[in-house]
Amino acid sequence: MMNCKSELLNNLVEKFKSLPGVGEKAAWKMAFHILNLPKDVVADFANVVVQAAQKIKKCEVCGNFTEDDLCYLCVDDTRDKTVVCVVQNMKDLLAFERTNGYCGVYHVLGGLLSPMDDIGPEDIGISKLLKRIKDSEISEVIMATGPTVEGEATAAYVSRLLKPVGIRVTRLAYGLPVGSSLEYTDDITLRAALTGRLDI
Repeated sequence: MMNCKSELLNNLVEKFKSLPGVGEKAAWKMAFHILNLPKDVVADFANVVVQAAQKIKKCEVCGNFTEDDLCYLCVDDTRDKTVVCVVQNMKDLLAFERTNGYCGVYHVLGGLLSPMDDIGPEDIGISKLLKRIKDSEISEVIMATGPTVEGEATAAYVSRLLKPVGIRVTRLAYGLPVGSSLEYTDDITLRAALTGRLDI
């Protein structure tokens, strides 16, 4: 483990290492890059991070990131508000938007059921989804959680809750790599999975 006598530099490296997917070498590389930038560029970068952290929040309806109470998707009158695509996180939402093949709205759970990690229905956005369905004219819920154990468990749980109230619940078609993350799936495969979704 590399270390130097500058406490500030070590602290900077530690902050970079706390980011997902950033290891020791990458953290040092980013720290050196920041220190070699002009001071005004660094100040602007830091200001953007602070502004984003302070002003970006979750949409009151779907959980998407937004600077307003409602996100741009929820206020878009051209979207089909009767179909909701349930995703784990924002990265998955953006993956679907890249396909240009979906015109409904979304619901971001913010996680998946995982008893092993003590993550239950009350820890993710399932109750908010149920309330949203009760208060609207939603006729179909697409469970677009990934093909992992947690993704399947979450889809099955939501399906069991919605079937008795007459809501159609569908699942993305298989063909997606098992155990993979939706954010790394190519657009063509993702669009095909969306088009060939199955009732569950």
